[in-house]
Amino acid sequence: MTPHSQPIQRRRLNALLLGAALPLPKAAWAQPDTPPYRVMDFDWVDAARSRPVPSRLYWPADLPSDASVPLVVFSHGIGGSRQGYSYLGRHWSSRGVASLHVQHTGSDATVWRGNPFGVVGRLQAAAQESEAIARAADVRFALDRMLSAETGSLGAAVDQRRLVAAGHSYGANTTLLSIGAQVVRQGHVVNCRDSRFSAAVIISAPPFYGETDLAAVLGHVSVPTIHVTATDDVIEIPGYRSGAADRLAVFNAVGDPRKLLAVFRGGSHSIFTDRPITGGTALNPKVKSATADLALAFLDLAFKDDGKPLAQWRTAWEPILSQAPATTFSPRVSA
Repeated sequence: MTPHSQPIQRRRLNALLLGAALPLPKAAWAQPDTPPYRVMDFDWVDAARSRPVPSRLYWPADLPSDASVPLVVFSHGIGGSRQGYSYLGRHWSSRGVASLHVQHTGSDATVWRGNPFGVVGRLQAAAQESEAIARAADVRFALDRMLSAETGSLGAAVDQRRLVAAGHSYGANTTLLSIGAQVVRQGHVVNCRDSRFSAAVIISAPPFYGETDLAAVLGHVSVPTIHVTATDDVIEIPGYRSGAADRLAVFNAVGDPRKLLAVFRGGSHSIFTDRPITGGTALNPKVKSATADLALAFLDLAFKDDGKPLAQWRTAWEPILSQAPATTFSPRVSA
C-alpha cells in the first residue's frame, strides 16, 4: 500500500512543481450565466480523529421536489484538493448525478507548499499506509455527513441505492479500499470497506506497493467497477514509480466479474486532473469529456441494466481509444 522511495532528478522535480503551479487558462473556467448545478463547500471536522475533512458538493439544479439523486463520492490524487476534478463534478451534476469531492488533509495540496527542498519528504509522508487508511475513513465520514440531517433536503434526496465511490490515482487506491480491497498486517486484515457503495469509478489506479499478490488484495471487491487509464499513464513522482501496465494489473485482479476497462491512446497520468495541457493540448479535453461521459454510461449499465449509452459512447470515442469497454458485464458467479 505504501510506495517504495525512488530517486528523482532535480529537473524532474522542478518540472513537477511547475506543472502543479500552472494556472488554468481563463477559458477553462468559463461557465454559463446560470449553470445547471450548484456548488457548496462543507468544512467538516471528524472530531473522533481530530481531522478536518473539507468537501465540495456539486448538486444538480432545478430538481423536482421528489427527486432521488445518485451520489458519487470522489477522492483526489496526492497533492489535490476538493477544488480538483471540477470538470467531473460539473458534468455529472449537470446531468442529474451529485458529486461530493472529499479533501484529504494528510495528502492534499499542502504537500506542495513550504520549502521546495522538503517536497520529497512531504510526498513520502503523505503516501504512508496510515494516511491511506485515513483517506478511506475520510470518505466514510464525508458520506455520513452528507446523508445526515445536517445537509437537510440535499441528504434526504440522495438515493442510497445508488452511491458510487470514485477517485483518481491515490484516490483510486482510496476507492478500492472503500469497496473491499484488503491487506494483511501482522496477522490482521485491514478492512476499510463501506458497504453502502454499490459501484465504483477507478481512474488510473496505482498498484498496492509492496503487495505481491494483487488478487488477494482485490479479490474481495464485490461491486461493479469501471477502470479508466491511458497507454502513457505512467506515475513518476517522488516516492512513486508505476508503469501503465500496473493499471491493467489492478483491473485484472479485481474479483467481481462486473468490471469494464477503457484505455485511451496516448495521454498521461495527470490528463485526468483539471490540468489543461498534460497529455497533449488536443487530446486533453477529449479525454476529459470522454471520461465524464463514460462514468454516466457505466452507471446506466450498473443501475438500470441499460447498455445503450455505453454502446453509443464506444462509437463516439473510438478514434481516441486503445481499448474500449464491453457493452455488458460478465455474469456474477454465485457462491
